[in-house]
Amino acid sequence: MAFFMDIEHHENKEEFKHLKVNKGVKETKSVNPNLKKIKRKTLSAEDLFKQIIAGDMPALSRSITLIESAHEKHQQLAKEIINLCLPYSGKARRIGITGVPGVGKSTFIEAFGLELTKAGHKLAILAIDPSSERSKGSILGDKTRMEELVKTPNVFIRPSPSSGTLGGVARKTRESIILCEVAGFETILIETVGVGQSEVAVHSMTDFFLLLMLSGAGDELQGIKRGIMEMADTIAITKADNDNILKAKTAASEYKNALHLLPSNSKEWETKVYTCSSVTKEGIAEISNTISDFFILGKSNGSIATKRSQQALYWLKESIKEHLNYSLFRNESISMLIEDLQKHVENMEINPFDAADQIFKAYIEAIKQSS
Repeated sequence: MAFFMDIEHHENKEEFKHLKVNKGVKETKSVNPNLKKIKRKTLSAEDLFKQIIAGDMPALSRSITLIESAHEKHQQLAKEIINLCLPYSGKARRIGITGVPGVGKSTFIEAFGLELTKAGHKLAILAIDPSSERSKGSILGDKTRMEELVKTPNVFIRPSPSSGTLGGVARKTRESIILCEVAGFETILIETVGVGQSEVAVHSMTDFFLLLMLSGAGDELQGIKRGIMEMADTIAITKADNDNILKAKTAASEYKNALHLLPSNSKEWETKVYTCSSVTKEGIAEISNTISDFFILGKSNGSIATKRSQQALYWLKESIKEHLNYSLFRNESISMLIEDLQKHVENMEINPFDAADQIFKAYIEAIKQSS
């Protein structure tokens, strides 16, 4: 108490006697006195399903948010919605689009999307934004980069944070695809962040895989992994306009030659290579027509149905891994053991593989005791 009494209050000095301290602004009354009583109605899985199948966009957005949520109640509700939607899904064209950063994925998607909407397609775009490993935040700026497309009717754009999952692919993108199909979208585009492993995951959830490449960025054939080229159903050299047209054509020729040295992606489909410009729209219609030809062939020979069956098995295995990972780190005793072993690994006192073996054995023992 003595400490506070010894503090000198300058405002009480003679020189400040003419100063007046005004009272603070009083809290204003609410415009709507009943506002606090209004609560957002909690919708059941059945309610949201009925709204989604009727094409209600707010219900679709709300359901995707539930899918992306880590909250246990939200996850349970999301599962119920997906189970209701699953029998009505599978009718849309699923197209994955990837490319190195700076290749112009968003501008290409806008030009390509406008081409599709002109043809009467109802289009959904699931754009994956990279999350910061430090802050876990995302920019989610795809809507701002697609200024014209975002204002177009029958277009749904949903940017989602990658949340640090495999290569930047949002953990629940596949479930979001199902909801978009049930909402009546005929074509669904999935854009990756283009950082490596994300291409593998997107390829495992789409029918058609489009690889965007730049010309004049060094040795084109060394600029991308061979495995990604093998996955591509079509390669498009972007920014083929102004002084870059000749470079783009040269790059396209080099890729065509390189593809002959690689194993074919499909027995009945030959990977195409095009040049295009999102500014002049040159080549966009040609790429769109090629994709249409791919789906006509894929439906007639059953290759798309076969691919989707294989993808379902792939995602079964991925879901098992996810559940095991969640269960492992959720266990309090195992978490304490991991924390303890991490210190020993950091100090080079134990081999990382031996530490992992100890953790797994302790996890198996914990399961036995709980059962």
